[in-house]
Amino acid sequence: MSSKPKIAIDARMVNKSGIGTCIQHWLKDVGYDIALGNPEELKVYQNAVPALIPFISSIYGYKEQLKFPYGKLKKKHPDILHVPHCNVPLFYRGKMIATVHDLTHLVYPQFLPMKLVHWYFKFIFWFVCKRANRIVVVSESTKRDLLRFYKVNPEKIHVVTLGVGKEFVKKSRSEFEYLYEKFEIPRDKKIILYVGNLLPHKNLNGLLRGFAQMTGREDCRIVMVGKAFDGRTTQTIESELGIDHLLIRAGMVSQEDLVNFYNLADLFVLPSLYEGFGLPIVEAFACGTPVACSNTSSMPEVGGKLATYFDPKNPESIARALEQSIDLKGKQDSEIAAWVSHFSWEECSRQIRKIAEELCAEK
Repeated sequence: MSSKPKIAIDARMVNKSGIGTCIQHWLKDVGYDIALGNPEELKVYQNAVPALIPFISSIYGYKEQLKFPYGKLKKKHPDILHVPHCNVPLFYRGKMIATVHDLTHLVYPQFLPMKLVHWYFKFIFWFVCKRANRIVVVSESTKRDLLRFYKVNPEKIHVVTLGVGKEFVKKSRSEFEYLYEKFEIPRDKKIILYVGNLLPHKNLNGLLRGFAQMTGREDCRIVMVGKAFDGRTTQTIESELGIDHLLIRAGMVSQEDLVNFYNLADLFVLPSLYEGFGLPIVEAFACGTPVACSNTSSMPEVGGKLATYFDPKNPESIARALEQSIDLKGKQDSEIAAWVSHFSWEECSRQIRKIAEELCAEK
C-alpha cells in the first residue's frame, strides 16, 4: 500500500458553522483526492481537491444513508474515507476515519426535542466506535466523554487540536471603529461580547443572570452576535432582570465584522455548559481580547492559564469572573500571543494526514 493514501472526505457540511470551519481548512491543507458534497459549494476548492462526487442530502437520519454514493465512491478507489462528523455511512466497507467533535447529545439528553433523537445519537456514536478505524477528537475532554460512554480502545482515538483562522488578528482602532455607529454601540461603555446561539447548552440565560449581578454593569454593554439575534427584541428574562437596556443584538454579521467585534470588545465571554472545543476562545485571544468562560468540558484546555473561569450554573460566579476580567485588555498581550501560536490549522491538517498515512500502511 502506498504511503501517500488516496483520501476522500464527506464535505457536505462545508458551509455549516463550527464543523464547516474545520472542513474548509481541511479541504485546503490535508490534501484530499476526492470530496463528496454539493458541487456549487465545493467549486471554490477544486484546485485543492481533484475529484468531486455530487452528494446532496440532509444531515442525519436514514435519507443520507440511502443517498450515500457508495457505487460512485467505490469506482474512485479511495484508500480512506474521512467523515468529519459522527454521521458515518452504515454500509461503507473501506477504511474510515471519523471525527467526533463533542457528545453534547449524550451529556445533556434533556435538551433534545424527543427521546428518539437521543437514541439515534447513542446508536450512531456506538457505530462510530465500532466501525471507524481511527477516531479523531478535538479535545481531551471529548476523548474522556467517548471513553465514558463507550467501550472503545483508547489507542484508536487521536486528539487533534483545532486551529485559528489567519483573519483573526489584532487590528488598529481605526479599522473597527465603524462598528459603534453601524450597531449603535455607545463609545463610553465597556463591551462584553457573546457569539453564539440560543441552544440550551450555550447557557445564554445563565450569562444574563450573572451579568445582572455584576457590579458596574451599567457601565457595560453585552453585544450578542449570531443568527439567533436577528430581529430578537425584548425577551422575558432580560426584562425580568432589568437589563434589557444593556444588551445590543447585532444578529448575523460578516466574517470581517466578527473579527472586528472581537477587536472592539473589552471581554469575550463563553458561558456554555459544554463545548467539544470552544473555538471562539482562541479567536478572541488571537484578536488580543481577554476571555471569561465556563470551567467545564474542554474550555480549560483551550483557555489555558489565561482565561478567567466561572461555574456556568452559578450566576454569582459568573458575575465575579466578569468583574475580574473586564479591565484585563492589553495586560496579557505577550502571554496571549504565545498561547495562540499553539493553535494552527496547518498543524491540525498535518496530523490528520499523518493519521491517514499510518492507517493506510496497516494491512
